[in-house]
Amino acid sequence: MSEAPDPEVVELATKIFDLARQGRTEELVAYVDAGVPADLTNDRGDSLVMLAAYHGHADAVRALLARGAEADRVNDRGQTPLAGAVFKGEQDVIEVLLEAGADPGAGTPSAVDTARMFGKTELLRLFGEQ
Repeated sequence: MSEAPDPEVVELATKIFDLARQGRTEELVAYVDAGVPADLTNDRGDSLVMLAAYHGHADAVRALLARGAEADRVNDRGQTPLAGAVFKGEQDVIEVLLEAGADPGAGTPSAVDTARMFGKTELLRLFGEQ
């Protein structure tokens, strides 16, 4: 039997995930620089990078990646930050992730699959697909 999580820890984690969603880069990286894992994930497996990417915060994504976060970390549904950015049409985030080595073929659906689903031919070319 596991112990219930400390409410203060849950509150802090919630705050950090909200900072990623809101793109509050300076505050977010202050926590990471103080010891919060750059690849911290929530109860759905969404990393800080995933949340920042999905909400269009390229600077936060770049800062997290610079601190060791994984560009291709999949959530519990098999999705990657790059596929989320493609779905949301976040071009700046897509470029940051690709510069960091994100794999357009990773995840389910992958960024390539997502671009195909939505007819984003310019992204398919960017990913080296036809």
